Amino acid sequence: MKQILLKSVYDAFEYVMDHYYPFGLEELAQRNDTYAVISIQDTHTEGFGFRFAESQSCRDVLTLYFDDIEQPVEGAVLFDEIMAEEILSFVKRNRNLDTLLVHCYGGESRSRAVAAFVSQMLGMDGKQYFETGNPNLHVYRTLREVYLKEKARNQSGQ
Repeated sequence: MKQILLKSVYDAFEYVMDHYYPFGLEELAQRNDTYAVISIQDTHTEGFGFRFAESQSCRDVLTLYFDDIEQPVEGAVLFDEIMAEEILSFVKRNRNLDTLLVHCYGGESRSRAVAAFVSQMLGMDGKQYFETGNPNLHVYRTLREVYLKEKARNQSGQ
């Protein structure tokens, strides 16, 4: 991936629409990169009321439902290792695309943590995600732990 974009749900929708063009008028598209989307949605509202879908530009979509919490809260969904494994697999599967678009509601906590970790996983500098905002540390640490466990398993030949 050449770039990782961190967006709010509103800005993610705009980014996707920048790839749209009427039939036969490809030159009207504002963007022409290929991308994959990690869509992080809230559980208390059962999502945002829409889902991203694959298209000519959008090659893959991973939609996860968890809340912006860092410890268990009754009635809320805490990010877990299964979700982390899904993200790792998704990123590996799509690493040849131009862009990874990561969004949550505000683009400030959950998606920031995912973008920070994925950028580091891909050998990019993820410091800016910590310097310009507050990533959800539970999400970041869970991703890191699952990645390191997977890496250790692969190195030991299991």
